[in-house]
Amino acid sequence: MSATTTPETGHSSRSLHQLGVISGLAAGAWLGAAEAPTKLVTMGFSPFVISLGMVAGVFVARWTVPMALKGTGYIWQDLKEKPHLILWAVLAGMIWAVANTLTVFAIRDVGLSIAFPLWNTNSLVGLFWGWLLFNELKGSAVKDWAKVLGGAAAIMTGACLLALATTHESGGAHPRALQGVLAALGAGVLWGTMYIPYRKAYISGMNPLSFVTVFTFGELGTVYALALVFNGGFSGVSAELTKAQPALFWLFLGGFCWVLGDIFQQYAAKYIGIGRGIPLSNTNQLWGLAWGALVFGELAALGVNAQTLVVAGSLIMIAGATAIGMAEAPASEQASWKRAVRRECDLYNMDSQRVEAILRGDDPLSREKHPRRWWEFLLVAVAIAIFVWLASFAGRQPIAINSFWAAILVAATLAFLLAGSIILWRRTQFS
Repeated sequence: MSATTTPETGHSSRSLHQLGVISGLAAGAWLGAAEAPTKLVTMGFSPFVISLGMVAGVFVARWTVPMALKGTGYIWQDLKEKPHLILWAVLAGMIWAVANTLTVFAIRDVGLSIAFPLWNTNSLVGLFWGWLLFNELKGSAVKDWAKVLGGAAAIMTGACLLALATTHESGGAHPRALQGVLAALGAGVLWGTMYIPYRKAYISGMNPLSFVTVFTFGELGTVYALALVFNGGFSGVSAELTKAQPALFWLFLGGFCWVLGDIFQQYAAKYIGIGRGIPLSNTNQLWGLAWGALVFGELAALGVNAQTLVVAGSLIMIAGATAIGMAEAPASEQASWKRAVRRECDLYNMDSQRVEAILRGDDPLSREKHPRRWWEFLLVAVAIAIFVWLASFAGRQPIAINSFWAAILVAATLAFLLAGSIILWRRTQFS
């Protein structure tokens, strides 16, 4: 497809597609790294407490990162312009919280290398909702449909191979293998559905940084409620948190990594849609496989046949996600997207031209001056102090890791952060 250039900004549709692709790949790196600390569930900690500890880190990061990048003045003004999206953001956070808790059960029962690709079937769910509700793929040529549907079929095939691997270990199937598979697939369904509020927010012109700031209230409240119900109330949760105290720093760190990945994922969903952006961010399965296999040695316990199934399934799923992500939306499909935008604008009485400018990466609100406030620096300092405090009593966990591969993966993840951030800033100033 030839790139089209908008006269208002001089930016081409192809550059937006490339921006979305880069954001999706950066999201994959950080979402993959975020799951590594949940290996602590194998040390006997409650899955609900593991999820609560991680979400607490998410809560801190979701406040400080957007505020540091755009300031509270910008975020507050953005929310005031689209108040109807606040409830959608809270709902998305609640769905995320339940899905994240399910992933902890999945990791406990079938391991990180296998659980990761299974819950990444969320791309299939997101693809369906994107087509049904937001006109994604409508107006596309047969070859574009073939790329997307072929990629979806590859993802499903890879997931089936990974599920098969859980029941063909050399030492026999894990006693809770089926439970772990179902938990991972359930997380995929919930995460795929969660992208409905994402896309609704972005075709209405909301900044991803504003969305995640509200999103975090839904996720923290839901995880805390789950922990209270399933861990014996306040006293039970307090006892579990005390037990897990030496590991809380690592859980907070995992939550922080997740936020960085999720922010990139949201920019991908904004600029290329959930049907394309989410499969690209699902390259986190490659990172999950790398962390599980290279750092934690998960595949060593599997027989040769099972290892082959895991690797083949992962490669097939990655190929499918790549095919979907590379299916750039033609002009006819972009016209369908605009109809979805105008529908939202008519429904909530918004300026469609202003919203369309925001979707091109040209946010009028970003051009306004938003002075920094003293409390912003205070909140950033408090966030840093929390991490330092947790690090002061963090203990080395009895999990065997390969330090060399851990260092390699950390360096690669930081490289994606730097590249993605620079490109987003230069192209959109994080709008």
